[in-house]
Amino acid sequence: MPILSIKHVTTYRYRRAVAFGAHRMMLRPRDDADQRVLQAELAITPEPRELAWERDRLGNHIAIAQFAERSNELRFTSHVCLDHASKEFRPADIEQYASNYPFSYSAEDWPQLRRFILPVPVHANLRRWGDQFFRADGSADTHALLVQITRTIYQTFRHNARHEKGIQLPVRTLALGSGSCRDLAVLMVAALRSRGIAARFVSGYLHLGEEVQFEDEHSLMGGNTHAWVQAYIPGPCWVDFDPSAGVVGNHNLIRVAAVHHPSYAIPLQGTWYGNASDHLGMQVAVRVKAMNH
Repeated sequence: MPILSIKHVTTYRYRRAVAFGAHRMMLRPRDDADQRVLQAELAITPEPRELAWERDRLGNHIAIAQFAERSNELRFTSHVCLDHASKEFRPADIEQYASNYPFSYSAEDWPQLRRFILPVPVHANLRRWGDQFFRADGSADTHALLVQITRTIYQTFRHNARHEKGIQLPVRTLALGSGSCRDLAVLMVAALRSRGIAARFVSGYLHLGEEVQFEDEHSLMGGNTHAWVQAYIPGPCWVDFDPSAGVVGNHNLIRVAAVHHPSYAIPLQGTWYGNASDHLGMQVAVRVKAMNH
């Protein structure tokens, strides 16, 4: 299992010293079976008067910082060392009863999965787009279905940077034929939920080779913030699918937040008090690299 080092620095700058309200952070990776945090440090300047940690009911780590000092700069530096194991998705991993679509989730699984299916998206354009992945009678091989949806989004949509806040609606992504990683993830989530397959939005980091560049929201060195999809498949349970890269499985994907809606997975958000003109800008830098054993 490779050990990965992740450094994520966010800096806010202001024209003069301003006051800060509470800031909510989702920067620490999840503790899942295939990834384990070995060491985590969070440095904040100015130092908060209080820093509280909690885990939500989906197992995501959340930190809340409260501030007393004013400053013309606010900086968050997260440094994490992580044990990461690549996990493939094979047809043989799927429970026999779910190897062909349509299938029904078990009575034991349904209460936890219900929120990741309902309400089912019903937009006609989304439904028509999804029809291409199914036989005339609405059936499909489950493994082939998920792989094909992932690769088709990668092959037929332009993946580009989009600096505006928020998420494009799936129907707009379909109409434009393009979107950021988070837009393409939301499209796939909606497509799966529309067919009764439990799916959730995942945000975290993408580990790239040191020489590789990846067009997304931020400049990067060997890694970047990223968004993709998990679908719940009886047998392997939550499986990673990255429609921005056409990749199936968790290779090079480091999960920070797995949520019902992207609005719950914002890495850093908070308030400050001053004039609008005081805000000079925000800078984000991410580095992900493999460490020598």
